[in-house]
Amino acid sequence: MKRVLITGAAGFLGSHLCDRFMTEGYYVIGMDNLITGSLKNIEHLFPLENFEFYHHDVSNFVHVSGDLDYILHFASPASPIDYLKIPIQTLKVGSLGTHNLLGLAKAKNARILVASTSEVYGDPLVHPQTEDYFGNVNPIGPRGVYDEAKRFQEAITMAYHRFHNLETRIVRIFNTYGPRMRLNDGRVLPAFIGQALRGEELTIFGDGSQTRAFCYVDDLIEGIYRLLLSDYHLPVNIGNPNEITIKDFAEEVLKLTGSNVGITYRELPENDPTQRNPDISRARELLKWEPKVDRAEGLKITLEYFKSLTEEELTKKEHFSFDKYIKR
Repeated sequence: MKRVLITGAAGFLGSHLCDRFMTEGYYVIGMDNLITGSLKNIEHLFPLENFEFYHHDVSNFVHVSGDLDYILHFASPASPIDYLKIPIQTLKVGSLGTHNLLGLAKAKNARILVASTSEVYGDPLVHPQTEDYFGNVNPIGPRGVYDEAKRFQEAITMAYHRFHNLETRIVRIFNTYGPRMRLNDGRVLPAFIGQALRGEELTIFGDGSQTRAFCYVDDLIEGIYRLLLSDYHLPVNIGNPNEITIKDFAEEVLKLTGSNVGITYRELPENDPTQRNPDISRARELLKWEPKVDRAEGLKITLEYFKSLTEEELTKKEHFSFDKYIKR
């Protein structure tokens, strides 16, 4: 039985990866410091013999006994609320954490896949974004703690690949949604659905003309799995290229939920990308992958998940303001 270490295992994507690798017959070691993750996402795995969990912060030295075949590094705050509240931890997990896991991969002779992000492109001047685009990132802006952590993560991963001949993979993840997202994590999809379910007006930052492209989680996990097992070491975009404006997306959510609330417009936070859409030509060619779940289907599944939450979870709000991150 092959053994895989998944960091950020109690998070949104990490927990779905644990499920996938368990289904594929791997021995799965989950690791998470639970700073943003929740054991609720993986509690169904604890009784299983081929799953174990380490409560650990990968920014500190990482030790795992026994052999490892693969490491998937998904430990990191991933929403604006998270990385603006805990900026130092965000930088540390992308730098120190990645360094520790690359060292572990080298010691275990394991292949490692690191979770990068479309945020490495910043507020892009190229559209859609291809993997050979270097990006337009403000390193000292409020979002820089996340953007630059991920850019450093890619750089040190490539350094280990070139200098130590380590087997590495880099996935650049675009906006993803589905069950187990935190309703109050600040990302647009759970924010809109949460507001609609609570009967509140939907909040749009900016005029709503900015674009995003949403990939259902099952599609993303399939792309990551194929990339890990591929022979390709350079970054690969994984996302859904079906682009939509935030205003049109808000209208979709209102229609889906049957809510008759209105829309409130607020100023756009500093360095918030105006366009975000992946060019997935590389994934199509190398991995024979493209998304299968259309947005209407994925949103219905996601809505049902959010509706299943307890009243306490649904009404709990994140007391966080973006006001100081708005450029006046």
